[in-house]
Amino acid sequence: MAFQQPVVTSTTRKTAANTARSFFNGATKSQDTAWIVASGALRLGMQAESSPIYGNSRRASSSLSNKNDHIGASSRLRPPSSSASFQSRLVLWSKEDSSTEKTNIMKEEVDPGKVEGTDLRIVKYPHPALRRRNAEITKEELEDGSIAQVSKEMLLLMYAAEGVGLAAPQVGVNKRLMVYNASGDSKRWLDEVVLVNPRIVEYSDAKTVEQEGCLSFPGMNGMVERSKWIKVEALTLKGRKFKRRFTDWEARIFQHEYDHLDGIVYIDRLAEEERTRIQPNLETLIQQHEEELVGAPAL
Repeated sequence: MAFQQPVVTSTTRKTAANTARSFFNGATKSQDTAWIVASGALRLGMQAESSPIYGNSRRASSSLSNKNDHIGASSRLRPPSSSASFQSRLVLWSKEDSSTEKTNIMKEEVDPGKVEGTDLRIVKYPHPALRRRNAEITKEELEDGSIAQVSKEMLLLMYAAEGVGLAAPQVGVNKRLMVYNASGDSKRWLDEVVLVNPRIVEYSDAKTVEQEGCLSFPGMNGMVERSKWIKVEALTLKGRKFKRRFTDWEARIFQHEYDHLDGIVYIDRLAEEERTRIQPNLETLIQQHEEELVGAPAL
Protein backbone atom coordinates (compact mmCIF):
# COMPACT_ATOMS: atom_id res chain seq x y z
CA MET A 1 0.00 0.00 0.00
CA ALA A 2 1.24 3.47 -0.85
CA PHE A 3 1.74 6.12 1.82
CA GLN A 4 -1.14 8.45 2.64
CA GLN A 5 -1.00 11.52 4.86
CA PRO A 6 -4.00 11.97 7.19
CA VAL A 7 -7.03 14.14 6.54
CA VAL A 8 -7.29 17.60 8.06
CA THR A 9 -9.11 20.77 7.03
CA SER A 10 -7.55 24.13 6.31
CA THR A 11 -9.39 25.72 9.26
CA THR A 12 -8.14 23.03 11.62
CA ARG A 13 -4.60 23.45 10.30
CA LYS A 14 -4.57 27.18 10.88
CA THR A 15 -6.04 27.11 14.39
CA ALA A 16 -3.94 24.20 15.65
CA ALA A 17 -0.71 25.53 14.15
CA ASN A 18 -1.21 28.98 15.65
CA THR A 19 -1.82 27.45 19.08
CA ALA A 20 1.25 25.22 18.79
CA ARG A 21 3.40 28.16 17.65
CA SER A 22 2.40 30.24 20.66
CA PHE A 23 3.31 27.39 23.01
CA PHE A 24 6.64 26.84 21.30
CA ASN A 25 7.63 30.50 21.22
CA GLY A 26 6.60 31.13 24.83
CA ALA A 27 8.34 28.09 26.30
CA THR A 28 11.03 28.79 28.88
CA LYS A 29 12.18 25.19 29.26
CA SER A 30 14.12 23.00 26.87
CA GLN A 31 13.17 22.72 23.21
CA ASP A 32 12.22 19.06 23.72
CA THR A 33 9.74 20.04 26.44
CA ALA A 34 8.39 22.84 24.27
CA TRP A 35 7.96 20.42 21.39
CA ILE A 36 5.95 18.02 23.54
CA VAL A 37 3.62 20.84 24.61
CA ALA A 38 3.32 22.16 21.05
CA SER A 39 2.67 18.68 19.71
CA GLY A 40 -0.11 18.30 22.25
CA ALA A 41 -1.74 21.46 20.94
CA LEU A 42 -1.48 20.17 17.40
CA ARG A 43 -2.93 16.81 18.33
CA LEU A 44 -5.99 18.52 19.76
CA GLY A 45 -6.58 20.01 16.32
CA MET A 46 -6.14 16.79 14.39
CA GLN A 47 -9.01 14.96 12.72
CA ALA A 48 -6.80 11.93 12.24
CA GLU A 49 -4.37 9.99 14.41
CA SER A 50 -1.29 11.44 12.75
CA SER A 51 -0.12 14.64 11.07
CA PRO A 52 2.29 15.72 8.31
CA ILE A 53 4.28 17.60 10.98
CA TYR A 54 5.14 15.11 13.66
CA GLY A 55 4.44 11.72 12.18
CA ASN A 56 2.05 9.13 13.49
CA SER A 57 0.83 9.20 17.09
CA ARG A 58 -0.45 5.85 18.25
CA ARG A 59 -1.19 4.06 21.45
CA ALA A 60 1.47 1.70 22.76
CA SER A 61 0.97 -1.82 21.48
CA SER A 62 -0.37 -4.53 23.73
CA SER A 63 1.75 -6.93 25.76
CA LEU A 64 1.66 -9.25 22.76
CA SER A 65 4.17 -6.94 21.09
CA ASN A 66 7.85 -7.70 21.11
CA LYS A 67 10.88 -7.18 18.92
CA ASN A 68 11.31 -10.77 17.85
CA ASP A 69 7.72 -11.34 16.81
CA HIS A 70 7.36 -8.01 14.95
CA ILE A 71 3.85 -7.30 16.21
CA GLY A 72 4.48 -3.60 16.50
CA ALA A 73 5.54 -1.38 19.39
CA SER A 74 4.86 2.04 20.81
CA SER A 75 5.52 4.86 18.37
CA ARG A 76 7.16 8.12 19.19
CA LEU A 77 6.77 11.77 18.26
CA ARG A 78 9.47 12.98 15.95
CA PRO A 79 10.60 16.46 17.06
CA PRO A 80 12.10 18.81 14.48
CA SER A 81 15.85 19.28 14.35
CA SER A 82 15.64 22.97 15.21
CA SER A 83 13.29 25.79 16.14
CA ALA A 84 13.59 27.14 12.59
CA SER A 85 12.65 23.73 11.21
CA PHE A 86 9.61 23.61 13.44
CA GLN A 87 8.51 27.10 12.44
CA SER A 88 8.95 26.46 8.71
CA ARG A 89 6.98 23.22 8.90
CA LEU A 90 4.19 24.99 10.77
CA VAL A 91 3.99 27.67 8.08
CA LEU A 92 3.76 25.08 5.31
CA TRP A 93 1.27 22.93 7.17
CA SER A 94 -1.03 25.73 8.32
CA LYS A 95 -1.18 27.51 4.96
CA GLU A 96 -4.80 28.09 3.97
CA ASP A 97 -6.08 25.67 1.35
CA SER A 98 -8.07 26.92 -1.62
CA SER A 99 -10.97 24.88 -0.25
CA THR A 100 -12.10 23.81 3.21
CA GLU A 101 -13.01 20.39 1.93
CA LYS A 102 -11.15 17.44 3.42
CA THR A 103 -8.21 16.39 1.31
CA ASN A 104 -5.81 13.47 1.17
CA ILE A 105 -2.14 13.85 0.31
CA MET A 106 -0.61 10.82 -1.35
CA LYS A 107 3.10 10.23 -1.25
CA GLU A 108 4.05 8.92 -4.67
CA GLU A 109 5.31 5.36 -4.62
CA VAL A 110 8.42 4.50 -6.59
CA ASP A 111 9.48 1.41 -8.52
CA PRO A 112 12.55 0.22 -6.61
CA GLY A 113 13.56 -2.30 -9.27
CA LYS A 114 16.36 -4.53 -8.02
CA VAL A 115 16.87 -4.00 -4.28
CA GLU A 116 20.05 -5.01 -2.49
CA GLY A 117 19.49 -7.91 -0.11
CA THR A 118 16.71 -9.64 -2.05
CA ASP A 119 15.93 -11.22 -5.41
CA LEU A 120 12.23 -10.53 -4.95
CA ARG A 121 10.52 -7.87 -7.06
CA ILE A 122 7.18 -6.13 -6.66
CA VAL A 123 4.87 -7.42 -9.37
CA LYS A 124 2.51 -5.07 -11.13
CA TYR A 125 -1.03 -5.49 -12.35
CA PRO A 126 -2.12 -7.63 -14.20
CA HIS A 127 0.50 -10.15 -13.01
CA PRO A 128 -1.30 -13.47 -12.36
CA ALA A 129 0.20 -13.78 -8.86
CA LEU A 130 -2.14 -10.99 -7.75
CA ARG A 131 -5.19 -13.18 -8.47
CA ARG A 132 -3.94 -16.64 -7.50
CA ARG A 133 -5.08 -18.54 -4.42
CA ASN A 134 -2.75 -17.95 -1.46
CA ALA A 135 -1.87 -20.97 0.67
CA GLU A 136 -1.87 -21.12 4.45
CA ILE A 137 1.63 -21.08 5.92
CA THR A 138 2.55 -24.32 7.66
CA LYS A 139 4.23 -24.93 11.01
CA GLU A 140 7.21 -26.41 9.16
CA GLU A 141 7.65 -23.25 7.08
CA LEU A 142 7.70 -21.15 10.23
CA GLU A 143 10.19 -23.44 11.93
CA ASP A 144 12.65 -23.62 9.02
CA GLY A 145 12.96 -19.82 8.89
CA SER A 146 11.91 -19.44 5.27
CA ILE A 147 8.91 -17.26 6.07
CA ALA A 148 10.96 -15.02 8.37
CA GLN A 149 13.42 -14.50 5.52
CA VAL A 150 10.67 -13.69 3.01
CA SER A 151 9.10 -11.19 5.41
CA LYS A 152 12.47 -9.51 5.95
CA GLU A 153 12.96 -9.11 2.21
CA MET A 154 9.38 -7.87 1.78
CA LEU A 155 10.08 -5.08 4.27
CA LEU A 156 13.20 -4.12 2.32
CA LEU A 157 11.15 -3.82 -0.85
CA MET A 158 8.34 -1.95 0.89
CA TYR A 159 10.67 0.74 2.21
CA ALA A 160 12.50 1.01 -1.11
CA ALA A 161 9.15 1.59 -2.82
CA GLU A 162 8.10 4.28 -0.29
CA GLY A 163 5.20 2.11 0.85
CA VAL A 164 3.62 1.28 4.19
CA GLY A 165 2.43 -2.26 3.51
CA LEU A 166 3.07 -5.25 1.28
CA ALA A 167 1.42 -8.66 0.87
CA ALA A 168 3.28 -11.78 -0.23
CA PRO A 169 1.42 -12.19 -3.56
CA GLN A 170 2.74 -8.74 -4.51
CA VAL A 171 6.22 -10.24 -4.65
CA GLY A 172 5.06 -13.39 -6.44
CA VAL A 173 4.86 -15.50 -3.28
CA ASN A 174 1.36 -16.93 -2.97
CA LYS A 175 1.29 -17.38 0.78
CA ARG A 176 -0.96 -15.81 3.42
CA LEU A 177 1.65 -13.39 4.71
CA MET A 178 1.68 -9.62 5.02
CA VAL A 179 4.00 -6.95 6.41
CA TYR A 180 3.49 -3.29 7.18
CA ASN A 181 4.83 -0.30 9.04
CA ALA A 182 2.14 2.34 9.43
CA SER A 183 4.76 5.09 9.78
CA GLY A 184 6.45 4.18 6.50
CA ASP A 185 9.76 4.95 8.23
CA SER A 186 12.44 2.24 8.12
CA LYS A 187 14.17 3.80 11.12
CA ARG A 188 11.09 3.06 13.21
CA TRP A 189 11.58 -0.70 12.97
CA LEU A 190 9.68 -1.27 16.22
CA ASP A 191 6.54 -0.31 14.30
CA GLU A 192 7.03 -3.16 11.83
CA VAL A 193 4.26 -5.76 11.81
CA VAL A 194 4.45 -9.24 10.27
CA LEU A 195 1.24 -11.26 10.16
CA VAL A 196 1.02 -14.96 9.31
CA ASN A 197 -2.27 -16.53 8.21
CA PRO A 198 -4.30 -13.50 9.35
CA ARG A 199 -8.07 -13.39 9.29
CA ILE A 200 -10.63 -10.74 10.12
CA VAL A 201 -13.13 -11.98 12.71
CA GLU A 202 -15.18 -8.81 13.10
CA TYR A 203 -15.81 -5.63 11.12
CA SER A 204 -17.24 -2.37 12.45
CA ASP A 205 -20.51 -1.12 11.03
CA ALA A 206 -18.93 2.33 10.78
CA LYS A 207 -17.19 2.99 7.47
CA THR A 208 -14.70 5.53 6.21
CA VAL A 209 -13.86 6.47 2.64
CA GLU A 210 -10.27 7.49 2.01
CA GLN A 211 -7.81 7.62 -0.85
CA GLU A 212 -5.59 4.58 -1.37
CA GLY A 213 -2.72 3.68 -3.65
CA CYS A 214 -0.98 0.37 -4.23
CA LEU A 215 2.61 -0.58 -4.99
CA SER A 216 1.32 -2.98 -7.68
CA PHE A 217 -0.58 -0.11 -9.34
CA PRO A 218 2.00 2.68 -9.70
CA GLY A 219 0.92 6.17 -10.61
CA MET A 220 -2.72 5.91 -9.60
CA ASN A 221 -5.01 6.04 -6.57
CA GLY A 222 -8.70 6.09 -5.71
CA MET A 223 -11.28 6.46 -2.96
CA VAL A 224 -12.00 3.19 -1.14
CA GLU A 225 -14.55 2.43 1.57
CA ARG A 226 -13.26 0.41 4.54
CA SER A 227 -14.44 -0.50 8.01
CA LYS A 228 -13.30 1.99 10.64
CA TRP A 229 -12.12 -0.81 12.92
CA ILE A 230 -11.59 -4.56 12.68
CA LYS A 231 -10.73 -7.45 14.98
CA VAL A 232 -8.04 -9.77 13.74
CA GLU A 233 -6.58 -13.17 14.55
CA ALA A 234 -3.16 -14.23 13.23
CA LEU A 235 0.12 -15.96 14.00
CA THR A 236 3.48 -14.39 14.74
CA LEU A 237 6.68 -15.58 13.08
CA LYS A 238 7.18 -17.72 16.17
CA GLY A 239 3.86 -19.44 15.54
CA ARG A 240 2.11 -17.78 18.48
CA LYS A 241 -1.61 -17.05 18.10
CA PHE A 242 -2.84 -13.58 18.96
CA LYS A 243 -5.84 -11.28 18.59
CA ARG A 244 -5.82 -7.55 18.01
CA ARG A 245 -8.17 -4.71 17.23
CA PHE A 246 -7.01 -2.28 14.56
CA THR A 247 -8.55 1.15 14.09
CA ASP A 248 -8.47 3.99 11.54
CA TRP A 249 -5.24 4.21 9.51
CA GLU A 250 -3.84 0.90 10.72
CA ALA A 251 -7.17 -0.84 10.06
CA ARG A 252 -7.15 0.54 6.52
CA ILE A 253 -3.63 -0.72 5.85
CA PHE A 254 -4.53 -4.16 7.18
CA GLN A 255 -7.70 -4.41 5.09
CA HIS A 256 -5.84 -3.34 1.96
CA GLU A 257 -3.15 -6.00 2.41
CA TYR A 258 -5.66 -8.61 3.56
CA ASP A 259 -7.56 -8.15 0.29
CA HIS A 260 -4.40 -9.17 -1.56
CA LEU A 261 -4.39 -12.47 0.32
CA ASP A 262 -7.88 -13.16 -1.07
CA GLY A 263 -6.91 -12.20 -4.63
CA ILE A 264 -8.68 -8.84 -4.35
CA VAL A 265 -7.00 -5.61 -5.42
CA TYR A 266 -8.05 -2.12 -4.46
CA ILE A 267 -9.37 -1.22 -7.91
CA ASP A 268 -12.05 -3.90 -7.37
CA ARG A 269 -13.50 -1.67 -4.64
CA LEU A 270 -13.57 1.59 -6.62
CA ALA A 271 -16.81 3.26 -7.63
CA GLU A 272 -17.56 3.21 -11.36
CA GLU A 273 -16.54 6.83 -11.81
CA GLU A 274 -13.20 6.27 -10.04
CA ARG A 275 -12.53 3.13 -12.09
CA THR A 276 -13.22 5.01 -15.30
CA ARG A 277 -10.81 7.76 -14.26
CA ILE A 278 -7.86 5.38 -13.84
CA GLN A 279 -8.72 3.08 -16.76
CA PRO A 280 -6.05 4.63 -19.06
CA ASN A 281 -3.41 3.87 -16.40
CA LEU A 282 -4.63 0.27 -16.14
CA GLU A 283 -4.48 -0.16 -19.91
CA THR A 284 -0.90 1.10 -19.86
CA LEU A 285 0.03 -1.47 -17.21
CA ILE A 286 -1.64 -4.24 -19.21
CA GLN A 287 0.29 -3.24 -22.32
CA GLN A 288 3.58 -3.16 -20.41
CA HIS A 289 2.86 -6.62 -18.99
CA GLU A 290 2.14 -8.03 -22.45
CA GLU A 291 5.37 -6.52 -23.81
CA GLU A 292 7.34 -8.10 -20.96
CA LEU A 293 5.81 -11.51 -21.77
CA VAL A 294 6.76 -11.16 -25.46
CA GLY A 295 10.30 -10.24 -24.52
CA ALA A 296 10.71 -13.03 -21.97
CA PRO A 297 12.97 -15.96 -22.95
CA ALA A 298 11.25 -19.19 -23.95
CA LEU A 299 11.22 -21.98 -21.35
